[in-house]
Amino acid sequence: MKKENFKIMSDIKTIEGLKADLLCVIGDFFKVLTKGTNAAQDAILNCISSAIILLYILGGRLGYSHVEIDETMKKKLKLGIVEQDDIEKDGKDLTKLYRHLKDRI
Repeated sequence: MKKENFKIMSDIKTIEGLKADLLCVIGDFFKVLTKGTNAAQDAILNCISSAIILLYILGGRLGYSHVEIDETMKKKLKLGIVEQDDIEKDGKDLTKLYRHLKDRI
């Protein structure tokens, strides 16, 4: 087998591993949400941050830069704000996240 074929196989294996890890984190997140303890609060934050990290890494492995992902998120948030998405109407969550991304980037 050629060296390039090993690289492609390795990349596919890595992507599949990231997808599996993401599913596990989401599963853990749903389990933790059923608990009401202070320890669960830390676990919820851990699951959310882990999912975000995995999605950024997965996006990178699929050929998207972190900047592209951030810019696409900002566009989607702006659209939701303009169209007054239900989540935006309820608590201005999209506006808050948009400002966070805009200030950070």
